[in-house]
Amino acid sequence: MAIDARPPDYIPGRPFLTLLHKEIRRFLRVSSQTLFTPIITASLYLFIFGATLGERISVLPGFSYAQFVVPGLILMGVINNSFSNSASSLFMSRYLGNIVDLLVTPITPPQFIFAYTLAAMIRGLAVGLVVWLVSMFFAALPWHNPLAAVAMAALASFLFAQFGLIVALFASSFDSLSMYTNFLILPLIYLGGVFYPISILPAPWASLSHLNPMFYLIDGFRGAILGVGDLPLWVAFLVAGAMSAALFVWAFYLIGRGHRLSS
Repeated sequence: MAIDARPPDYIPGRPFLTLLHKEIRRFLRVSSQTLFTPIITASLYLFIFGATLGERISVLPGFSYAQFVVPGLILMGVINNSFSNSASSLFMSRYLGNIVDLLVTPITPPQFIFAYTLAAMIRGLAVGLVVWLVSMFFAALPWHNPLAAVAMAALASFLFAQFGLIVALFASSFDSLSMYTNFLILPLIYLGGVFYPISILPAPWASLSHLNPMFYLIDGFRGAILGVGDLPLWVAFLVAGAMSAALFVWAFYLIGRGHRLSS
């Protein structure tokens, strides 16, 4: 991907910073779609489960239902927007053909990956932050371990930014791109314990839920905030870290080879 002949005034970090700046400006230009729409959607969830059901039911001793569901809704916003940003941006570059302009620049595969990843993380975490601010009107969170909560949110954002890059390289149309969100990510999120604790499920569904990768992200994030989870916090971080590393290696391999970047 990189060119050997570089201008005399070449600065190693400039391609990364330029691409990062471009990606951030891209989603800010359409902020009504990339930022405000997911925030409004999350706010509707918060109103339904916070204002109407929050004080009437409880699935976790010592916490209202609103306190239980808010961490999952925050992480859902982080995950969806991190994935959407990297997947849609790279796919559009391939679809429109302007990816060729990027391939002839002196940018290395790690710079390429981290520019798209960091832009996706900024968007995902920004949406998560605003969702949390809105949730303060419905429930007060104890933030048992705030550093672990932020780390899990960042890890989930990084993971789905990598997944978005991989999907963008294999997608052949807009329909196939949206298929991953509608038929893979959203069902896994909903079945991963956003609206209910996995521990209350009967056998064998509780055991099968441990095969859902979303379960570890959601339970780890909720456990860091509330101090209570179905799994020890270190297990959630171990599984999330392993998945993130695996997807990063896969993305690095595909982009390093230039897999379908120019097609």
